[in-house]
Amino acid sequence: MTETHRYDVEVLHLLVSPGHAYFGRARDGPADVPTTDADRVELVAGKGVVGDRFFGKAAHMDAAVTLFAVEALEAVAAQLGADPFDPLLTRRNVVLRGAQLAPLLGEEFALESSGGLVRLRGGRPANPCAWMDRVLAPGAHAAMRGRGGLRCRVLSDGVLHRGPAVLLSPVPLEPERAGEAVLRRPSRLP
Repeated sequence: MTETHRYDVEVLHLLVSPGHAYFGRARDGPADVPTTDADRVELVAGKGVVGDRFFGKAAHMDAAVTLFAVEALEAVAAQLGADPFDPLLTRRNVVLRGAQLAPLLGEEFALESSGGLVRLRGGRPANPCAWMDRVLAPGAHAAMRGRGGLRCRVLSDGVLHRGPAVLLSPVPLEPERAGEAVLRRPSRLP
């Protein structure tokens, strides 16, 4: 990967959970599973976040880690006229501030924090599920469409830390657009 664009971002949350909380019917409520908002997480190439429910699962190799822009959740709350939501309720692994994620779809990029670097490949959008209406607010599922984050494949072993970080991107990003809904892949044409 040739890193040509550097963006200062902040890693706000690092979610690790060994179990699925949102399955079955939303009216029955989420499962009571342990969830950690870690200060640091270890990532393993081709496997994901150590200790997470998707770690080493063949069906999830290209989507083992989910990145999420907190600005998207802030935009959803504003759209719904709600108080700010707890980002951990979205069950995304890495919650960032200052990162426009949609242009990274299909791209190889990296996150560098506290001297460590982790290379990732944007695999597919992280589409929201109907559970968002239950755990955030009615209407959140629809409002999160195009804002659910980016599911990624881990390309290198490394450690991510909460706090200041740098996103290294092969494509230009517009961090001020991090909260905007993108319902299709952005065009690379000028």
